[in-house]
Amino acid sequence: MLRHDDPDLEIQTVDRPQLTYVETQPPERTYGDLGLPIRGAARLPIEFRTLSIHVETRRSLDSNGQPKDPLKAAAKELISLEWHKISVDEVLQRQGVSPVTGLETVQAQRRLNLSGANTLSKPRSNLGKKILEWCLGGFGSLLLIGSIICFIAWKPLGNPAPQASNLALAIVLLLVLVLQAAFNAWQDFSTSRVMSSIKDMLPSNVTVRRDGVITQIAAHDLVPGDIVTISMGDKIPADMRLIETGNDLLFDRSVLTGESEALPGRVEMTDVNFLETKNIALQGTHCVAGSGVGVVIQTGDRTVFGVIARLSNNPNTRLSTLQKEILRFVILIASLALSVALLIVILWAAWLRRSYPGYINVPTLLIDVVSVMVAFIPEGLPVAVTLSLAQVAHRLGKQKILCKTLSIIETLGSVNVLCSDKTGTLTQNIMHVQSVAISDAAYGAEEYKELVKSTSDSDKSNALLQCAAVAAICNAAVYEEGTAAAGSSPIAPAKRPILGNATDTAALRFSEDVLPAEGLLSQWKHVYHQSFNSKTKFMLQLSRLSNTDTDPGRVAPIASWDEFHSSSILLTMKGAPEVLLPRCSYVLDPSGSGPVRITPEILRSLAAVQETWAREGQRVLLLARKVVNGDAHAHKSSEELADFAEGESKDELIVVGLIGLTDPLKPDIKHTVSTCRKAGIRFFVVTGDHPTTAVSIAGQAGIITDPTDVHHVHNLDEETLEKEGTPGSEELTLDLPSVDKPSAIVLTGPELELLTESQIDRLCKYDEIVFARTTPEQKLRIVNDFQARGGIVAVTGDGVNDAPSLKAANCGIAMGMGSDVAREAADLILMGEFSSIIIGIEYGRLVFDNLKKSVLYLLPAGSFSELMPIIFNIVFGLPQMLSNIQMIIICVGTDVLPALSMCMEPPESGLLQRKPRNVKTDRLVDWKLLLHAYGFLGVLESLAAMSMSFWYLRRKGVPFSNLFLGFGTWPGLDTELLSKAQSVYFFTLVLMQWGNLFASRGRTLSIFKHHPGLNWRVVPAAVLALGIGLFFSYVPWFQKIFLTRGVSVEHYFLPIAFGLALLSLDELRKYLVKKFPRGVLAKLAW
Repeated sequence: MLRHDDPDLEIQTVDRPQLTYVETQPPERTYGDLGLPIRGAARLPIEFRTLSIHVETRRSLDSNGQPKDPLKAAAKELISLEWHKISVDEVLQRQGVSPVTGLETVQAQRRLNLSGANTLSKPRSNLGKKILEWCLGGFGSLLLIGSIICFIAWKPLGNPAPQASNLALAIVLLLVLVLQAAFNAWQDFSTSRVMSSIKDMLPSNVTVRRDGVITQIAAHDLVPGDIVTISMGDKIPADMRLIETGNDLLFDRSVLTGESEALPGRVEMTDVNFLETKNIALQGTHCVAGSGVGVVIQTGDRTVFGVIARLSNNPNTRLSTLQKEILRFVILIASLALSVALLIVILWAAWLRRSYPGYINVPTLLIDVVSVMVAFIPEGLPVAVTLSLAQVAHRLGKQKILCKTLSIIETLGSVNVLCSDKTGTLTQNIMHVQSVAISDAAYGAEEYKELVKSTSDSDKSNALLQCAAVAAICNAAVYEEGTAAAGSSPIAPAKRPILGNATDTAALRFSEDVLPAEGLLSQWKHVYHQSFNSKTKFMLQLSRLSNTDTDPGRVAPIASWDEFHSSSILLTMKGAPEVLLPRCSYVLDPSGSGPVRITPEILRSLAAVQETWAREGQRVLLLARKVVNGDAHAHKSSEELADFAEGESKDELIVVGLIGLTDPLKPDIKHTVSTCRKAGIRFFVVTGDHPTTAVSIAGQAGIITDPTDVHHVHNLDEETLEKEGTPGSEELTLDLPSVDKPSAIVLTGPELELLTESQIDRLCKYDEIVFARTTPEQKLRIVNDFQARGGIVAVTGDGVNDAPSLKAANCGIAMGMGSDVAREAADLILMGEFSSIIIGIEYGRLVFDNLKKSVLYLLPAGSFSELMPIIFNIVFGLPQMLSNIQMIIICVGTDVLPALSMCMEPPESGLLQRKPRNVKTDRLVDWKLLLHAYGFLGVLESLAAMSMSFWYLRRKGVPFSNLFLGFGTWPGLDTELLSKAQSVYFFTLVLMQWGNLFASRGRTLSIFKHHPGLNWRVVPAAVLALGIGLFFSYVPWFQKIFLTRGVSVEHYFLPIAFGLALLSLDELRKYLVKKFPRGVLAKLAW
């Protein structure tokens, strides 16, 4: 026994205490079909029950009262859990809840106040690490190094006469670093807000039983003791002990364990380890099949997911495609800067220091090295990149496209393979029964209804009704309760909303139109069911009469020839004909004479009906039933019933009929598919439907050009033998369709599994592909196969079976109304029409194009033209015609706003008529862009600026001959003249950048076609750029500190004329590229 005064023990109350309810007065009564007792204590108010407390010895705690080893403490906490070991009865007793009524609202509120919201505590933010990332990311580390060097050059190396300009440069570089860090911090905060808004737009609700009524509440309002209904596609909101399960209940625990194979759910313990047992549903995992009921045992940080989250909160550090491009550019620029700096140091040490000892001292050398870094680095680029992505993400948000990460926008623009699910993505997911067949007699849905009503023969009428009856009984959809307004008359079943998936809803609505489905369902009691899933492709139901005194012959679908007794069970199945037909031995005779043994002729007639409907795009389902006699099954557990159902469903089934369901295409699908294909994206269908149905839908959508000319798996064998040469002799590419490639092919999932590598190589060259009867594993393989062969794959989908492929794709796209699992796995979420994906692709390509334009604008003045004065100063002994401060002003002042305005450029014509970019060869910055930026624009701007500054000095009595090879000896040149000459160079660059701005706006189009009116922001951006230059050059304080000066009027108008000349030369270049597409200029065009 524990004593409160034991010195080795300490009593702690924890954030989420485990509640234990002590029973008083234990009268028992049973509830439901579970056969479990309800104890009197289960309904006592919570205040009158004892509360268990967490006990820790002092020896296991540190000085702060926390466990010494968090890992061991967490492991101990998990091992000590026993919810899985005790019986369902005891779990319910401890939680003080009845599975029939659930918790009372007041009771739940008290528990919520005690245990807190069902949310995970936010991980501790490593602020120090984030600050380092904000400050040192990109070019930040080079700026910091440059600032430190400037401080050193000021003092102590500058003693005894330190130069204030060195100190000013050091402070300016630090200010630039702080501004970049502040911007990065703001961007990080903005991204977090975007992610939070996405979560707010996609709330997670849970179906629970409270006050005896099934209702939905927010997941964060769950409390221990809540009775939760689990359905396929749900994300488990808290740790739960299962109290009811179907045989097909499966959980995906990969988020916790990394194991991709789904695990079944059970009521009884299967393992003493809490993490391994199958009677616990863990928070954060997903229900991928079946359904069940669980009682919440742990919420929030007390869940297994919460415990693990506290131990490992590591962000994803994988770089996106765009981030890799930016990193490559940073490394390139940094390498060039360091190389030139090293060259300057070598020249100084080997030549200048000896030949001209008084020209450059050590502090000046260090400043020159910093000047090289400042000249090379386009400091405005990080701002331009992040603002561009943020702006596009904002625009996409207005189009109801939610981006989980900003960089995924550019990836979408690079996609060259798009794999789409059919149901709910291409189609409206609003199904209705269009055709009905009893044996080989096929009817339209309306014709079938009229035939049932007009048939007077009871046996024939019963035979016809069986199809509608089985469609209602073997069905997971239910009528929504409480839809009528208070005081109004009840809504007729035919008009009442139905809760369920599209297929079950259509089948139930069809049944209701033929017979009173709700009344029929009340006569049957389901004892076991197995939900439809993409692997088994059928649904199974075991039912018995609700009232054993009812005459079975009066309850559909029981017929006079059935040997049905009060203890008999009706087994009904609904699913894919090719899966169920091998289990069937009989087929219903529409004449009412009883079942007929299935013969090859009957099989052929059924197959013909299926094929005919499938060609019309109908989804075909087979309905079957079987009467199972004997009472040995009456008191079986769920596991035993599962085995019983599996055995009885293997043979001797009766084919009741076939139903054909249609799901119309979304109105915008044809246009979407056509646009994607024109944009060079191959659009494929990956579905679980029958191949003929899938091909028909693909033909209607324009995914397949000619549905009558489609290849099959055997064509891969023939064409592989004909075209296969030396293995690996040529690299496989994923280009646009060409005339020598086969057009369309349809494959099923099982056929895909048998393909060899050479066959897959051939398959990946097809332009039009339909994958039918696929499982989630096969969809995942399709994505991986195309990625392995150079494809940038996007996958669209909304179902649970789409989640693995959504997660593996380069860009996973989920539908906003899809399952939680799909939305969790996706990178983009389409909250509106499917056609909005076109906008996403266009903006993805636009982002990349505009970033190239921004980089091209920044490099000539912000890099090359800043570097030339330093090179000329070192090599030719000329005075440095641009001060270091003015270099900074250009990079972070005058150039930034125009670069940002270019990120808002509208797309040039043909953006969706060209191939997607090749991520391996089409770089953000390649040699063509560098050649254009440095060899064309940079050379022109540098020559013009140099000419203007030396012309100014010549007019002031300092000819070029006095400066060339002067190495510090420049007769007639004083500090004031040099400062004015530097300002002339500065304003020449600023104004010539106007010409660069309007020239670089259009990559291929002339300014007359891509005129500034299409992006009005460039004009005020250019004016503001000049305004920034004027501000730093004319304000007396800056003139004193930065040694900037104003310039005379001719040094404004002449640079504008130079800018117009630069624009004209670029217009001529574009004309020649268009005129001679195979010429030298076209090959060099960026």
